[in-house]
Amino acid sequence: MAVYLMMCRWPRLQCILLLYILINKSSAINSDGEALLSFRNAIVNSDGILPLWRPEDPDPCNWRGVTCDRKTKRVIFLSLKNHKLSGSLSPDLGKLENLRVLALYNNNLYGTIPKELGNCSELQGVYLQGNYLSGLVPSELGNLSELQNIDVSSNSLSGSIPPSLGKLTKLITLNLSNNFLVGPIPSDGMLSIFPKESFVGNRGLCGKQIELACKDVTGGPSTDSQSSQSGQNQGGKKKYSGRLLISASATIGALLLVALMCFWGCFLYKKFGKNESNTIAMDVSGGASIVMFHGDLPYSSKDIIKKLETLTEEHVIGCGGFGKVYKLAMDDGNVFALKRIVKLNEGFDRFFERELEILGSIKHRYLVNLRGYCNSPTSKLLIYDFLPGGSLDEALHERSEQLDWETRLNIIMGAAKGLAYLHHDCSPRIIHRDIKSSNILLDGNFEARVSDFGLAKLLEDEESHITTIVAGTFGYLAPEYMQSGRATEKTDVYSFGVLMLEVLSGKRPTDASFIEKGLNIVGWLNFLATEDRQREIADRNCDAVQLESLDALLSVASQCVSSSPEDRPTMHRVVQLLESEVMTPCPSDFYDSN
Repeated sequence: MAVYLMMCRWPRLQCILLLYILINKSSAINSDGEALLSFRNAIVNSDGILPLWRPEDPDPCNWRGVTCDRKTKRVIFLSLKNHKLSGSLSPDLGKLENLRVLALYNNNLYGTIPKELGNCSELQGVYLQGNYLSGLVPSELGNLSELQNIDVSSNSLSGSIPPSLGKLTKLITLNLSNNFLVGPIPSDGMLSIFPKESFVGNRGLCGKQIELACKDVTGGPSTDSQSSQSGQNQGGKKKYSGRLLISASATIGALLLVALMCFWGCFLYKKFGKNESNTIAMDVSGGASIVMFHGDLPYSSKDIIKKLETLTEEHVIGCGGFGKVYKLAMDDGNVFALKRIVKLNEGFDRFFERELEILGSIKHRYLVNLRGYCNSPTSKLLIYDFLPGGSLDEALHERSEQLDWETRLNIIMGAAKGLAYLHHDCSPRIIHRDIKSSNILLDGNFEARVSDFGLAKLLEDEESHITTIVAGTFGYLAPEYMQSGRATEKTDVYSFGVLMLEVLSGKRPTDASFIEKGLNIVGWLNFLATEDRQREIADRNCDAVQLESLDALLSVASQCVSSSPEDRPTMHRVVQLLESEVMTPCPSDFYDSN
């Protein structure tokens, strides 16, 4: 440096500038620090830990969550579990050549697992469970000869299990459970030693590890060699005999699964129903009885059954996760909604009837009233009040006439009060488990009514083809619900927060505009919040949005969709916040979102 100063015959200011450049160049952060900064830049939201990473540091060894080798100053541990990280995983993580442990579990990470992790030759543990990661399990992980532990459970991963994982001779633990993986589980190498628990919660998997035989093209059992090889063909494209084809885009694949589960019953009905006799007539032809709750049905059983026998395909008004819904019009002009649920097993009747008695006793202004049911040898036909306004899903996404701001506020308020009643005031208390816009119905004045409460619990039997997890609610599910499958009041609160964002934005939780960016509606809100642009979430087709109420609604919704259940408010608290801060704002500061 002294040589440069001695040789410098420029003006004094230029010499000082040169000195500054040389000093900064000599203290530039090392290559591992640059890779971690790329990782940080791909994260759009956190609990505040990442902004503490300073680019001006010579190395990242003092950054929180980072551990370095003392001699080489190379990163060996990256541990940021439970830090509310929201964003995608940068491929530059693959530049951490000395990384031994990657622990990013229980966050809100989305997008794919970078195949570049296969470059981290010293990697011993990969812990990414409890996120929203999609796409394939990278086959490049099979190149990591030191890998001992892999846990990518409770994500949205799709495709097949790469056979290359079987080459990991040091692998001690493997957890691929609770994803959307499909196809035969390879039985070669190390993959043959792991128990059923490593693979549960993937409805498309088969193999001896989970005691489920795979089928070949003809429908017969396949051999072990077929099972181990049928996951891939030339060019790395996935191919499964007689099984669901998953798109190269994992998110589209997940949405396809949701759509199939949500509308499968309707599809079969429309496809094959014309060749069969009247389904409802068949239900009641073998003998049926009507159960009425508290005199809510002012008709004789004979009159109701007579009407049921006339219902045809033309009377279907909807399909949900629990079956088809018919419009039942009585001779006196009263109209009801009839939900058909097929009986599932031998013990179905006694348990179901006991639970229906409880549901029939629950009356509230913001709940859809269950009037009674028809008990037939093959099904239960639940009779509800008919709501002429249809579902909130239809009102938001399928009709040309847009809901105005005040109507949206009233719908949110009504749904909150209905859910709060279920959680806190009715006896016994009820966890809904499937809060979504199609389960919020509207009367003629666009007042909200919560529907289908209690049904998810009734139909969670393991033998049922209907489950609470994949009832068409992929975008509404709380992170811990996807991980454990255990529903709580706080998982309902999370779903309600997503519902609020859907009403405010006019976009479905998994709108195509989010999917293209690897986001869902919660990720979009988090992204806008980091740039202080959260007001942009308001639906551009909704006139006269009131800014103070919008800000208050976004505050409540953000609390509801917190990744930590403990940080979410109760529904009683949500109602209090809505009543005090949203429904009575100052009548100022309106704006046209157009």
